[in-house]
Amino acid sequence: MFETTIAGSLPKPAWLAEPDKLWAPWRLEGAALDAAKRDATLLALKEQEDAGIDIVGDGEQARQHFVHGFLERVEGIDFANKVEMGIRADRYKAMVPQVVGPVRLKGRVHAFEAQVARAHTRKKLKFTLPGPMTISDTIADRHYGDKVKMAMAFAELLNQEAKALEQDGVDVVQFDEPAFNVFMDEVTDWGIPALERAAAGLKCTTAVHICYGYGIKANIDWKATLGSEWRQYERIFPAIAKSGIRQVSLECRNSKVPLELISLLEGKDVLVGAIDVASDKVETPEQVAEVAAAAMKHVPAARIQLCTNCGMAPMRRDIAYAKLAALAQGAALARQRYA
Repeated sequence: MFETTIAGSLPKPAWLAEPDKLWAPWRLEGAALDAAKRDATLLALKEQEDAGIDIVGDGEQARQHFVHGFLERVEGIDFANKVEMGIRADRYKAMVPQVVGPVRLKGRVHAFEAQVARAHTRKKLKFTLPGPMTISDTIADRHYGDKVKMAMAFAELLNQEAKALEQDGVDVVQFDEPAFNVFMDEVTDWGIPALERAAAGLKCTTAVHICYGYGIKANIDWKATLGSEWRQYERIFPAIAKSGIRQVSLECRNSKVPLELISLLEGKDVLVGAIDVASDKVETPEQVAEVAAAAMKHVPAARIQLCTNCGMAPMRRDIAYAKLAALAQGAALARQRYA
């Protein structure tokens, strides 16, 4: 009841990458970088365990970015000639690689960090992958000429890596789909079929994370345009409820999402965002417990996990881990009250 977990990324140590920044450049190269990624992964695990998190992750310490970290191990991608492109419906600009040929995996993508993490924790282990719709919105297509066809090609590659992660001993494979909150009409047309293709055949727990983005200025500014109620979830949750994905991770704390919308996720475990990643103010355990209590009005307590709203990569490390401690303490308080 009220197990705790993270949405995905955690801040990297300053000795690994430039802090407080997305797409932060690495500060090491070659074998020294590989060793540092391993050390950072172990440190992220230890700090989550010390905070009291139940289902831990690698914190994406070995990836520069949650999408590009996957694409770096894919043939048919040109990283040498990046182009500027508007992503998430031109919410912000990013320098992205180009698809220049048929995509196929060069080999394993995340074996290194998944196997390191599995060997060093006895807790349940979650691993995150970008979803096919979000990949398709974060790369420039110079080959397929059809966004749906390209997304399905990436879904096949994601499925290959997800099955390998399952063999590595990963308990939960989560696909991150922030694009679902932007292209709502396309979600039901092809976004969910692509997601289900990515998750096909998995016996481990499957999840999808759908949020309103990292706590960066472009996302905060976009949220300010969404009005007094954010009802994007209302348009996509019924279709997700019919899918084979078992868990849905979403944004709640300090958002304008009407919490009753989670009742649309019938039969799913709901990972309720109880930690605001867009604010440096650390939540109190009482505030976390209040989110749990509010969610219980719409979803059975047995199907609720408490989570962060989104990844925490751009956040100060001390603040991020203080928030994780509050998350665990708030979950314990909620269990004490409502078990």
